[in-house]
Amino acid sequence: MKPSGIFLAYFMQALIILNVAYSVYIGDWFLAIPGLFAFFLTIVPHIVERRVHITLPWEINFLIALSLYLHVAGHISGFYDTFSPLYDKIAHFISAITIAILGFVLVFLLEQFSEQRCTRFMIVYFIIMFTMGLGAIWEIYEFVLDMLFGLQLQHGLEDTMWDLIFDLAGALIIASMANFYLGKITKEDIKSLLFGITYRIKE
Repeated sequence: MKPSGIFLAYFMQALIILNVAYSVYIGDWFLAIPGLFAFFLTIVPHIVERRVHITLPWEINFLIALSLYLHVAGHISGFYDTFSPLYDKIAHFISAITIAILGFVLVFLLEQFSEQRCTRFMIVYFIIMFTMGLGAIWEIYEFVLDMLFGLQLQHGLEDTMWDLIFDLAGALIIASMANFYLGKITKEDIKSLLFGITYRIKE
């Protein structure tokens, strides 16, 4: 039986589809196509769960859908302009937290299905670098679109730097939490917790 919280993720997915439908209605395919791609990304966790036979916490699915919705609605519904600049920073912060959590999960998936083993320091370092790396790629993506199509996704160096600072803040929060739990709970128990099994506190 699915946890009731998963319906929050479904709700976010529905909002993404509504935004895409609105873009199609007004004939703005430039926003509709990225919106469809964002919706596809929200179903990637379900595909992964089926292929590797694991069940991720519903909170992860919700955060992925919420992060993507914030960016889709920011462009299609104009929230980036209406609530500028606060909306953009909140979207970056939430997205950074989501990416950092995914980085944490990725480490344990790697350990679960390979012989690779990571130290506590390596995991914390990877979370920060993974989050900042994707954050930098996102800024490059916005810069390229601005140059090619004359858009205004970025508003100067200060805007870009604040985006990266909020990305770093989200990464540091999750990295700090990961460091704390790695000191209190065994790695095997964290794997069990992530994949829906009870865990034990390390003595």
